Amino acid sequence: MFALKGKNAHPRGAAPVSSDRRSHVYGALGHFRIVLPKFMRKPVRVFSRMIEGEVSIPNHVGTVGAVAFLALTGAYGAILGGHAPEVVKVTTSTFGFAIEDVKVVGNKETSEIDVLGALGLDGETSLVGLSAADAQKAVAGLPWVESVDVFKVYPNTIQISIHERTAMAVWQNGNDLSVIDADGRVIVPFTGGRSAALPLVMGTGADKQAKLLLAQMAGFPQITGEVKAYARVGDRRWDLFLKNGVTLMLPENRIDQALADIADMDRKSGLLSRDIASVDMRLTDRVVVRLTPEAMVQRVEYLKARDKAPKRSEKRI
Repeated sequence: MFALKGKNAHPRGAAPVSSDRRSHVYGALGHFRIVLPKFMRKPVRVFSRMIEGEVSIPNHVGTVGAVAFLALTGAYGAILGGHAPEVVKVTTSTFGFAIEDVKVVGNKETSEIDVLGALGLDGETSLVGLSAADAQKAVAGLPWVESVDVFKVYPNTIQISIHERTAMAVWQNGNDLSVIDADGRVIVPFTGGRSAALPLVMGTGADKQAKLLLAQMAGFPQITGEVKAYARVGDRRWDLFLKNGVTLMLPENRIDQALADIADMDRKSGLLSRDIASVDMRLTDRVVVRLTPEAMVQRVEYLKARDKAPKRSEKRI
């Protein structure tokens, strides 16, 4: 314990507190002084100088501070109220970042109007505030789109690069007609146009099995060119309806061999151009050809006439 000897007294062996260390201490009670933590020393020193007039405050600091405070308050309120995207859109579009041009490439079946509708642009949408991921997801939901890439080109352009699905056939399922791709997925309802030139497949399972059949048919163009429709029977095998009304009944297996046999018979005897109703290839040991009703009548008359011919010759003798 030591005694204080007047105003400048200090403990033995202790350095006196100089005037330039005023910020390190705080005269809390009379002559008693408290040593402040380091993080508080600089703020206290600046505050002390402001009080003593050693630090001058620039003009308009209060105005700027008030404006900044109000701006931060408004931004905080917009975030709490869920209006931050609108604030960003208005702000950035005002400074020249509003989307003005949308470039769509790679589209053939997908119209640019559909793309713009998916993006939901309103003329004030900001390129800064636009989410490329959300735009990509929206365009990818269009029927013909297989994949899509979205690029933001500053200051005001979006480029949409589309890879579309490839239509393989028109699938008739009951009364419904749909355009399908190679995986049997429905793309859009059939409405004619370019899709009218696609092969027509019918029946349950035809959508999933059409890819394999059409690949096999590609090896027999003389038959493929005469086919009007492909009908899936019991989801096990195919019937081919030709344009001239003839039906080719293919087996469940060995389709390639059956098609090769039909092509060979047509080449040698013009089978498919004759007055027949169907060619049944389902049996492994024989081909069954069924005549049309008209041809059947003609055949019956021919057989009757043939049977009468020997009798006439006998009477003449």
